[in-house]
Amino acid sequence: MHDVVIVGAGPVGLFLACELGLAGCSVLVLEREPEPRSPFKAKPLGMRGLSAASVEAFYRRGMLHQLLTASGIHDDPGAGPDAHEPSPLRGVGHFAGMVLDPALVDVAALPYRLPSPATEGMLTYLEAVESLLSEQASRLGVEIRHGVTVSAIDQNEESAVAQAGEHEYAARWVVGCDGGRSTVRGLAGFAFVGTEPQFTGYALHATVADPEKLRSGINLTPTGMYLQLVEGHMGMMDFDGGAYDRSQQPTRDHLQAVLRRVSGTDVTLSEVHLASSFTDRAMQTTTYRRGRVLLAGDAAHIHSPLGGQGLNTGIGDAMNLGWKLAATVHGYAPDGLLDTYTRERHPIGAAVLDWSRAQVAAMRPDAHGQAVQGVVRDLIGTRDGTTYVFERLSGSSIRYDLGSEHPLVGRNAPDLRLENGTRLGDLMRDGRGVALDFSTDRCLRGSAEGWESRMQYAAGPARNDLGLGAVLVRPDGVVAWAGDRNPDREAFERAAGHWFGGPEI
Repeated sequence: MHDVVIVGAGPVGLFLACELGLAGCSVLVLEREPEPRSPFKAKPLGMRGLSAASVEAFYRRGMLHQLLTASGIHDDPGAGPDAHEPSPLRGVGHFAGMVLDPALVDVAALPYRLPSPATEGMLTYLEAVESLLSEQASRLGVEIRHGVTVSAIDQNEESAVAQAGEHEYAARWVVGCDGGRSTVRGLAGFAFVGTEPQFTGYALHATVADPEKLRSGINLTPTGMYLQLVEGHMGMMDFDGGAYDRSQQPTRDHLQAVLRRVSGTDVTLSEVHLASSFTDRAMQTTTYRRGRVLLAGDAAHIHSPLGGQGLNTGIGDAMNLGWKLAATVHGYAPDGLLDTYTRERHPIGAAVLDWSRAQVAAMRPDAHGQAVQGVVRDLIGTRDGTTYVFERLSGSSIRYDLGSEHPLVGRNAPDLRLENGTRLGDLMRDGRGVALDFSTDRCLRGSAEGWESRMQYAAGPARNDLGLGAVLVRPDGVVAWAGDRNPDREAFERAAGHWFGGPEI
């Protein structure tokens, strides 16, 4: 019996597998596709944007350099190792096809921003991410099996079993990371609620007979939207109420008709090499856990790809769940720790669905949509408006309610750096929590020893301590507790016990 069986070897399932493997759990990943490679995962159809929060997750697990290399990026997008200021913002995304101007982002207003190798987001592609994570998972002892289709899920109070044909895969926990059409979600009886689609979208690689008739970039039109970042590789949105039968492969004639309609041109597609369809159906499970079965990523929430939030939300799910599930497996999790996964991540998923719905509303090719679009254009033409949208896209606005009034608690920790050069990100590579003590008398040293196997303790003056005397960071990079110039030992110990269980000594 494994500790955890993960169904789905996409980026979310593989990232979760790495988190659990890093924590010493025995993990088996089951993937229904016989081969990991797919033209829809390679450049350019597989291109995805990683937010600053997602890039930081790779950085904190020591995978940033490999990610940049695998993605074909040779210059670090963030601050260099000796930088004393955060790097300037470059491309920062869009809202409903309306591209943001990086110069309008009020960097000074971004909460707790410090120099970091992972300050900015980046473009990558699914094949690169999955290849990197597969290699990392294998190094950590994770077994990945392809060509396995789960057909049944059974569970009791002690374990769960994923059945695939004549084979049964038993584990203490099963996690469905098997995408928007999740088999695990249905088999385990999760309620899935939300809103129906307004459009059918298409991604395609085609030979265009008259490419001069199409503009590059994102193009909002009176009849829909199309985008073209590389000639012949494009996306389209047709506001048909999701009427297209997605069980059918789109034909060249259909795709050409849609492209002509949304572009307002008589463009001709000579040949279609690859094509897929999607909608803006926005659905979410009411809980992320039912007994011994949990969900993460698109298995728990689906929405349109507008804004590129899906992959980033899934990586956030994996980071949040991994250490909590590992602590539960090893038996030192405090009561209710695993339930905080739904409590913290469900509101984030719900907000992403609403963010997607808001963009669809602004893109509708009718008088109402055009009116909303006009208001949004005015707002993102301002410094405050652009900063607000950037915070949402980058993940810097996320804050979990952990019951503390301190403004840093519940947020993603900035990359605090000691005077000796040690960064918080360096200390998090082994998946443990981190206690940083900036006090002159190292007052938390004795207390932190009680959780030595679950957190690292590091002390010394910081290059910029943000007015803090000490900070406790969870394994997922979230600040669990923050102390002033004279840290309260008892408060630290209460926070440590709340998140890491009772002390070992």
